[in-house]
Amino acid sequence: MNPFEKSQMRKKSRKLAPIAALALLLTIPLYLSFIGDSSSRQTFPSHDSTTAPCPPAAELQQCDLFSGEWVPNPDGPYYTNETCDAIQEHQNCMKFGRPDTGYLKWRWKPDACELPLFEPDRFLELMRGKSLAFVGDSVARNHMQSLICLLSKVAHPVEWSDPSGKQIWYQYKEHEFNISIFWTPFLVKTGILDPSLGCPFDLYLDEFDDTWSNQIANFHYVIISAGSWFFRPSYFHLHHHLHGCLYCPVPDSNITHLTPAFAYRRAFQTAFRAINSVAGYNGVTFVRTFAPSHFEGGAWDQGGNCLRTRPFMRNETALEESALEFYTIQVEELRIARTLNGGRRFVLFDTTKPMLLRPDGHPSIYGHLPGVKLVMPNDCVHWCLPGPIDAWSDFLQELLRREIGDK
Repeated sequence: MNPFEKSQMRKKSRKLAPIAALALLLTIPLYLSFIGDSSSRQTFPSHDSTTAPCPPAAELQQCDLFSGEWVPNPDGPYYTNETCDAIQEHQNCMKFGRPDTGYLKWRWKPDACELPLFEPDRFLELMRGKSLAFVGDSVARNHMQSLICLLSKVAHPVEWSDPSGKQIWYQYKEHEFNISIFWTPFLVKTGILDPSLGCPFDLYLDEFDDTWSNQIANFHYVIISAGSWFFRPSYFHLHHHLHGCLYCPVPDSNITHLTPAFAYRRAFQTAFRAINSVAGYNGVTFVRTFAPSHFEGGAWDQGGNCLRTRPFMRNETALEESALEFYTIQVEELRIARTLNGGRRFVLFDTTKPMLLRPDGHPSIYGHLPGVKLVMPNDCVHWCLPGPIDAWSDFLQELLRREIGDK
C-alpha cells in the first residue's frame, strides 16, 4: 500500500473508509496512559503582526527559542480548511464541527526574545534555490502540510510522487524551491512479518533505510523525526541476527524482551550514522524532537480523550516517563552525532517543550463524523490544521535564518 496515498493534495473530498485504515496505520498503541473561544474569521491577516515585532538578529541568535510559553495572539489563524487543500480529513477539525476556536489564538513566546511569526514571502525568499526534506512518520507529514498551508497564502506547489509512494515532491517553480517527504516511521531498514495484519515489524536497527539515506545528498536541509511507531510490536535485529522483541506476539523464552527506548536509541544512532556517512551530503540536519500526545481519562484504546480548549501553563504538567525517555535519547544522540568524523551539521529543533503545553491542539473526536468506527476514535497524537503545529514554521523560519542569514 502506498503510505502517502491518503495525503495527496488538491482533493477536496475523500471517502471515510480510508480514514479507518489510516487510523490503524498511524495511531500510537501506547500501553500506558497519558496524563476562551472567539468567532471564526473569513479573512486572514498577514504575519507581519505587531504582536510579534521582529527583534534584532543578534538578540535572536543568542536566544533559546524553545524555552518559553504560549501567549495570546488575536490575529490567528492564517488559513482555514477552506483556503488550504493540503489538510487531511483526520486533521480537519473545523470541518468535523469543533465548536471552539480559542486554540487558534496563541503564539509561542520565548523567554528571552520575540519569535517572529511566519511570513510566507520571507520564507520563500530564504529558501530560493534550496531544497527541504522531511524524514519521518505521519507527524512529519502533519508538519509538512502545515507549512504548505501557510505558504498557500502566496504560492501553490506542483506535486508528484515516485512509483512506490514513499517519496512525494512539492515544487515551487517560481522560487526554485522544493519540498520532499520520505515515509520512514522507524528511520531504519524495516520489514513486516505479516503484511495482511500490518505487524509485527522486523526492525534492522543497524541498517540504513535506503528510502531516504540514498536521497538526502540532493537536499540542503533535512528535518528528521520519529516517535509513535516505536510502541508497536516488533522484532529487533542487530548484526544480521535476531536480538530481541517488543510485545512479542509469540511467547518464546529464548527471545529477549526489550523496550521501545532500546529500539529508539539504536534507530537514531543508525540514522545519524547514515547522515554522517552519505557521500555528497553537505546540508543541515534539523532533529525535531518527540511531540507528546495528550490522552486523558484513559489510554488510547481505553476511552482516553483530549478535549481541553486552552494551553497549559508551564508548571501545570510534565512529560510522561516514555516521552521524557524518547526526548532524552534524541538530545543525547544528537550531541554524539555532532562529534563524529562525518562533520555534518546537526541542529536541535525542540518541539517537545512547546507542544507538551498544547493539549488543546489535537483533533480528538473532531477528526471524523460522529459514529464512525475507528481503531483510535479520539486522535490525541496528530494536530489540527490550522492549529498549534503551525508554530513549528515560526521555529523553522528562524532556524533557517540563523543558518542562511537575512535576505
